[in-house]
Amino acid sequence: MPPEPAQPKVGLRTLGPYVRAHRGSLIVVGILSLITAGGTLMQPLLTRDVLDALGAGDPIGRAVGALVAVLLFVAALDGIRSYLLQRTAEGLVLTARRRLATHLLRLPIAEYDGRRTGDLLSRVGADSTLLRAVVTSGLFETVTGALMVVGAATAMILLDPVLFAVTLGGLAIGLAGGVFFARKVRGMSADAQARIGEMTSAVERAISAARTIRASRAEERETATVVESARQAYDAGLRIAKLQAILGPAMVTTVQASFLLVLGVGGARVASGTISVGDLVAFILFVFFLVMPLGQALNAYTQLQAGLGALGRMEEILEVPLEAAVPLRGSAAPSPGAPAVEFRDVSYGYATSADTVLREVTFTVPAGTRTALVGPSGAGKSTLLSLVERFYEIDSGELLINGVDVRALRHDELRAQLGYVEQEAPVLAGTLRENLQLATPAATDAQMLDVLRAVNLSDLAERTPLGLGEQVGEGGVLLSGGERQRLAIARALLSKPPILLLDEPTSNLDARNEMALRSAIDTVSTGRTLLIVAHRLSTVVDADQIVVLDQGRVVATGTHTELLTSSALYREFAEHQLLVPAAA
Repeated sequence: MPPEPAQPKVGLRTLGPYVRAHRGSLIVVGILSLITAGGTLMQPLLTRDVLDALGAGDPIGRAVGALVAVLLFVAALDGIRSYLLQRTAEGLVLTARRRLATHLLRLPIAEYDGRRTGDLLSRVGADSTLLRAVVTSGLFETVTGALMVVGAATAMILLDPVLFAVTLGGLAIGLAGGVFFARKVRGMSADAQARIGEMTSAVERAISAARTIRASRAEERETATVVESARQAYDAGLRIAKLQAILGPAMVTTVQASFLLVLGVGGARVASGTISVGDLVAFILFVFFLVMPLGQALNAYTQLQAGLGALGRMEEILEVPLEAAVPLRGSAAPSPGAPAVEFRDVSYGYATSADTVLREVTFTVPAGTRTALVGPSGAGKSTLLSLVERFYEIDSGELLINGVDVRALRHDELRAQLGYVEQEAPVLAGTLRENLQLATPAATDAQMLDVLRAVNLSDLAERTPLGLGEQVGEGGVLLSGGERQRLAIARALLSKPPILLLDEPTSNLDARNEMALRSAIDTVSTGRTLLIVAHRLSTVVDADQIVVLDQGRVVATGTHTELLTSSALYREFAEHQLLVPAAA
């Protein structure tokens, strides 16, 4: 597994694309925050008025009424503000997940080869969830807290500069330490999220291969792997918990010490007549309105750092260029009479391996003909089909479709001309209809039933009242291997592409269904070009052309009859599959 890519540097500006769609709501929340902060800061002064009126023996009804009205007003506005903020935060998470999902599904295929599926899922799920805290507990609580601190500090200076200096001295030490520790959270949070991604990958790996694991009696070993990854996530979370365990008590101790100091010094100043009891009570309330926002702001800053750490993991994926970002080369105008598919000295090697998979491969597939690719495992047959689909980009040479270099075509333009059936015949969780309509969403039920009959699979839709609404299970688990293969072929046939790419189409079929599928392929091949990878030579003996590959090179080309005499490798395959008598 390749090392984790370095995360891009992120900051508040990185949040721009996420918050832009919600700026109207954020402005309203900001205005409400200003109003509630102002109303909250009025409360100590109104409390002082009540106490001063009591001390002077004056009526307190008006002062109490004003205090209660402000309390209720602030509470109502704060509830509205909180709802809008939470709604905006959920919208921001939705925006992040939409961006990630849109990007993830358009990454180059090579990116999936080098990454763990569980880690990608974790970025969409767990990492994006942390952005909620960036807005709610992070960004706005930091701003609101800063407003409260500035307002409370100003009022405290006006009430008693001496007491303010005493308060500030006590808080400065704790605040400096809190900021120091909070800055460490971003790196720790990114590490913790990475460990969660690894744990998700381990669980996804174990669940996707549950049958193989059970059959291999490997439950304990796989459980140990999952538990170890969970333990690493636990350790990463524990490091954050230890940091927060230091930060929390330190802040509480600082607050308590500051409060006791203010109470002692303030009591002495009341006794000396420097300030009134009302001033002291108002000042103490302002101390709470100073300290509480400071604590909240520090906690919010910690949440902000954790969220930015997760944002860095998300941005690392979003900075990977999309498949569609590959620049086009040359003209996309087709050449009349050109071969449907043509390889010209094509070489290719996977980015994850130093070995060259294909070496100077050259052959043509005339339009309307059937070409088979045969050869030993690892010869590069399936890779050739992947190159036609442009899942990977060739290293050198040219690959032409109807005389046009595939690099001159947009990916969607190219793939609209191709029908592709993979070797593993993937089936998506859902219904028969949803699987068939994947590439042809406008297909009618009658058209879908026709292609199912063509591949001898119509009984799937006829054996239950649900018909095409029959569920196939996760990964097609409710179907047999042969049924999954034929469903994938039916899906490709439904879109009626001019070029069909079939990778081992009969690998999971019994003799009866193989014959039915061969008949279906014969039917649909009329007027189309077929490029077929095959291990069973019986399925391609009547191909117009057979290309024999070995160790990434084309070693022979011809018909079945021609190759039996011109290619020792092909004749060896034919003998092993009992198509011809073994040589004496």
